[in-house]
Amino acid sequence: MNHNIFKPIVLFNFTRNSDLSNWKIANDIVMGGKSSSTISINDMGHGIFRGTVSLENNGGFASVRFQHKPFATQNHTIIKIILKGDGKRYQFRIKDTSGNDWSYVNYFKTSKTWETIEIPLESLYPNFRGRRLSVPNFDKQEIASFGFLIGNKKAESFQLEIDTISLE
Repeated sequence: MNHNIFKPIVLFNFTRNSDLSNWKIANDIVMGGKSSSTISINDMGHGIFRGTVSLENNGGFASVRFQHKPFATQNHTIIKIILKGDGKRYQFRIKDTSGNDWSYVNYFKTSKTWETIEIPLESLYPNFRGRRLSVPNFDKQEIASFGFLIGNKKAESFQLEIDTISLE
């Protein structure tokens, strides 16, 4: 039998020398909110997305996203993220290359230990400004950007430590 084995595609692997210039912060300040966040690399070479979510001025979210040349999704079904969270709930977000305003999203809960989060691509649903849209779940051929958002409807500090994000 001939089995096709498709190698994982590393979307981003954080190291001490990682170039963070394609990572962009997008917080609720775009809507008048007061949340703040940063993306940096720690001494271990892991990405650190941290900050504070504020509910002031109808705010309530902090996010970071990576934009790059598109990654082909054919023959891959899962986003795999190796990370260490803070026990809070986060949203993983992707966009395809269509130029739509919405993102495809799904939530994951973190523990306070290193873990592997697996998110099936088909489970990512279309979402725009916190509202689920009546469009099919992710079924595209490319990922043009991806990232993380925290917005749990409460004021809180957060920290997500990220090692690797890949397509499996």
